Amino acid sequence: MSAPTLHVQPLGPAIGALVSGLQLSDGVSDAQRDALLAALLRHHVLFFEGQQLQPLQQRALAARFGDLHIHPVYPQAPGVPEIIVLDTSDNNPPDNDNWHTDVTFLAAPAMGAILSAQLLPPSGGDTLWASGIAAYAALSAPYRRMLAGLTAEHDFLKSFPAHRFARTPEEKVRWEKARQDHPPRLHPVVRTHPVSGAQGLFVSEGFTTRIVELSATESDAVLRQLFAHLAKPEFTVRWRWKLGDVAFWDNRLTQHYATADYLPARRVMHRATILGDVPFYRADAG
Repeated sequence: MSAPTLHVQPLGPAIGALVSGLQLSDGVSDAQRDALLAALLRHHVLFFEGQQLQPLQQRALAARFGDLHIHPVYPQAPGVPEIIVLDTSDNNPPDNDNWHTDVTFLAAPAMGAILSAQLLPPSGGDTLWASGIAAYAALSAPYRRMLAGLTAEHDFLKSFPAHRFARTPEEKVRWEKARQDHPPRLHPVVRTHPVSGAQGLFVSEGFTTRIVELSATESDAVLRQLFAHLAKPEFTVRWRWKLGDVAFWDNRLTQHYATADYLPARRVMHRATILGDVPFYRADAG
């Protein structure tokens, strides 16, 4: 019997597509994996409805796309350390309600991530994704030339401060080790996608602290402008979660924002993070 045909419905011209015809809990064949990777290159974030992934299933699915990251401070699903648990409520307010690209405090940040909805508030809690490729293409040619070849610092502490993640003695030990293991990293402001060759912006409010070649005043001004530019609706897609939904995104040239509009209700998401490669900029890329 042949495998079901995947149907990919674009949700916008810049980013996002809804994928049907696949039950992710059953795993993916090599052909299905290749088709999903091709769709990911084209649409940057893929959405799947009604999946109901359990942690072991989510880990197995993500491992079909690469080695998995174990987060240094976020809590983990019991017995499945590769699955982080994002459990937010009045007792644990959200910390990801800003535009960010995941784990850019690593020398080789994530290639992608798979997020599943486990418990949702009655309303709210949407997630938005933005295309760094579309945002870069919309800049003027002189501005693109100015940014090309610049490097930016990405700092673990900007998103994981001690006052939030080192509140107990146990948390403090874990946080201090994470801080020591993850010093600030330098990445290109404009990144070349390692597969497609596309150029895109690779700075985010969540982790980027400065552009090293610029003065502090210049760096602050440029980063403020780029952060605002990346968040323009023309470059984004917004997903309204339903229980069991799954999102799979290319983390290399996207960023995302989890809206924190649902408190005091509770929201629980599970994320698997797929390791990637060292970012680079190549001037002769597409």
